[in-house]
Amino acid sequence: MRYIFLGFLFPIGLTCWQTRVFAMESQAPSPLHHTLASESTDENFYTQASHIIQQHLDLIARIEQALVNPDANRLRAVRGQLTSQMKATEGFLQRQHPVAKVLCNSPDIASAPEQFTKSQLTIYCSLYGSSQELWKLAPVLDRGLSRRGELTLVRKLPLVSGEHQSDPILSIAPVQRPRLNEPATPFAIWEANLAGKFSDDSDHSTLPIIGRVGKTAIANYNPPIQPAIAPPETALTILANAKQLLSNALVSFPSDYQFRDAQTTAASLDRFTYSLDPQEGQTYARFLQLPRTGIFRVLAASAYERPLNTVWNRLQPSVSERYPFPALKDAQGSFKPSLALKLVGDRFQMQHLGVDYSFMVDLGDIPLEKLDQQLQAVASPTREFFLNYQPPKQLENLQVDRRRFLTGKDQNWNLNRIILTDATAQLNHTYLVRSLQFQLPEIILHGQLVPAEKRRYLDELQQVRSSDMLIAFRPVRRRNDGSYTVLWRVVRELPAPQILDL
Repeated sequence: MRYIFLGFLFPIGLTCWQTRVFAMESQAPSPLHHTLASESTDENFYTQASHIIQQHLDLIARIEQALVNPDANRLRAVRGQLTSQMKATEGFLQRQHPVAKVLCNSPDIASAPEQFTKSQLTIYCSLYGSSQELWKLAPVLDRGLSRRGELTLVRKLPLVSGEHQSDPILSIAPVQRPRLNEPATPFAIWEANLAGKFSDDSDHSTLPIIGRVGKTAIANYNPPIQPAIAPPETALTILANAKQLLSNALVSFPSDYQFRDAQTTAASLDRFTYSLDPQEGQTYARFLQLPRTGIFRVLAASAYERPLNTVWNRLQPSVSERYPFPALKDAQGSFKPSLALKLVGDRFQMQHLGVDYSFMVDLGDIPLEKLDQQLQAVASPTREFFLNYQPPKQLENLQVDRRRFLTGKDQNWNLNRIILTDATAQLNHTYLVRSLQFQLPEIILHGQLVPAEKRRYLDELQQVRSSDMLIAFRPVRRRNDGSYTVLWRVVRELPAPQILDL
């Protein structure tokens, strides 16, 4: 029985051995199979690496925005995203090579593992270096979050999945979830809406009265000062180093891999929201070849205003600073006459600072090219008034005239119509504007006393720069948001007005 048993096992063992050898031979990779496997591995590496690098680029853009934003929730969000992203990057690096630090710090590139090509090694080590740099931001973000607690409410966050909030009345406690996509609640920064406190003309009631003390809307009211937030130099250095390392990785990818730049996208969206389209300048290139002409986008007045009871970083450039009004002539020192045109409701209106004022009229469908310095295409009463109006030379009378144009009251121009500082917006209509702009000295604007040691420079301190121009503009396009693209032209420059009683 013993020999029979062994003889029975031998054929089975032989058969199993032959089967195993056949299987090994059938699984032995041919050169073609090895090439396909290698290509599949390379593609998998580039795909995973490209996703992680894109996430790094997006995270860097969000961190840069959070560093200058007073909202505490922005910083809390990117702080958590930093931890999550770095852990995902660490997992990818370990799957490719167990010790990234040793591999990337080796001075001998030839000692790199065989599974890495030169491009892959560059990408791998650039990703490792950028992740090491970004990890340094963790304490910087923590410090920034503690400072944001001075501006907005930073409360304990519930779990991501939500937590039951105890309620003494409701039998079923509501579930509270973190909402970092919403702005944090600011502390007491109540701001009064001063529009229309003492005047039916709410759009112009806040104009200051220069030269004398005026009544304030609310006694002893001082609006809150907005914070000035500058990003830490340490954070800027870290982000610059990380972006430089990632840029080294981007050029090592195959040409069919594309990456989006969040900063470029944000800048494009900002231009789309507030600026002209690129083709508009080409469309009207023939008109723009004329002297002292231009094209710009007229926005609603709300685009230039900060909403009440919100916290803003006053160091960040505003819309008017990013997209300034077009200059009407060369600057005279700090005096820059401009076409400060806005939409207030459905009406075009110039922005008036200090004692600036203007008046305008709708001429109808008259081409801009037909307007000459003598305004021959304009009806006689209107033409004579726009050409012959003389601004007062006394500061108080100047402000009286300004109020007449702003309100339409007490006008004695011997006209059969009221001349206002605004006009209803109509597409393909031409508007004529007489714009008077002044740069008053600081001692007059703020009622400052001149020290005895500076009285020898009194004439220079009281110097006034001014301009008086006839301008025509024509809206040629209206967007869905209500803004207009307008063509403008300086028709005539009149003698600069003077103020003699400063």
